[in-house]
Amino acid sequence: MTINESTLFETSIKSLPLLHRGKVRDIYAIDGDNLLIIQTDRLSAFDVILPTAVPGKGKVLTAISRSWFNKLSHIIANHLTDITPESVVVGAERDQVMDRAFVVKRLKPLPVEAIVRGYVAGSGWKDYQKTGAICGTGLPDGLQQAEKLPHGAIFTPSTKAEAGAHDENISIERTKQLLGDSLTAQIGDIAIRLYTEAAEFAEPKGIVIADTKFEFGQNQAGKLYLIDEVLTPDSSRFWPVDQYKAGKSPPSYDKQFVRDWLEQQHWNKKAPAPALPADILKKTMDKYQEALRLLMA
Repeated sequence: MTINESTLFETSIKSLPLLHRGKVRDIYAIDGDNLLIIQTDRLSAFDVILPTAVPGKGKVLTAISRSWFNKLSHIIANHLTDITPESVVVGAERDQVMDRAFVVKRLKPLPVEAIVRGYVAGSGWKDYQKTGAICGTGLPDGLQQAEKLPHGAIFTPSTKAEAGAHDENISIERTKQLLGDSLTAQIGDIAIRLYTEAAEFAEPKGIVIADTKFEFGQNQAGKLYLIDEVLTPDSSRFWPVDQYKAGKSPPSYDKQFVRDWLEQQHWNKKAPAPALPADILKKTMDKYQEALRLLMA
């Protein structure tokens, strides 16, 4: 993929009813049982959709998610079906779904995101510095920035925000109020198993998975499924193994170039966001491509 590759900022599928446009994904109804989810090339930062799309980003996210869904399906069933996206749209619309869409089961999403943290990073590092804990989970004294958690990964749920709003970390107690004790325990256990297996797979390939988020949904019988995207640079903090060292924040395989550039602009972090220059766009695209190459190697 090159900087000149055409981008898909927003889909225009007329043969199916549009249900929702998220920060990255557009969702269409196929029938009572299935949905079409298309990964666009939109990019968000600070919970704002940027006006500049990243060429081929949606295809990278689709390829990475599909690989992880398949690799981790022994832990939990996922929402993918065997229906090809090209078969549910018409004519020229097929170009919009080629290599960037899933046909998935129509499920009821849980109102909580399952965040799993394996390292002291990001907002977790800020929280630890202030409280000695991350989202209420107490940790040993003396941990450094980006240090691996000594007793294993932790589950720190958050609410799921609409585009333009901010996700909020919530306590396990609040999660139990929303989901019940049993379901909270179930998603916490599954999320940590998913993260742990993925992290062990990725590290020899050159990627440290510092943290990630999972989303779950249920069918009418209450069966739990893994949904949305999984373990992509959009939903995870990926660090290069060869540049990782506890005590400082390593570079990441995501939109950090974008965040750093935006922090230097006179922007209030509300829509509309400034357009990205070509060099920042290329660096970001290269990082997504590198993550895909390493994970698929």
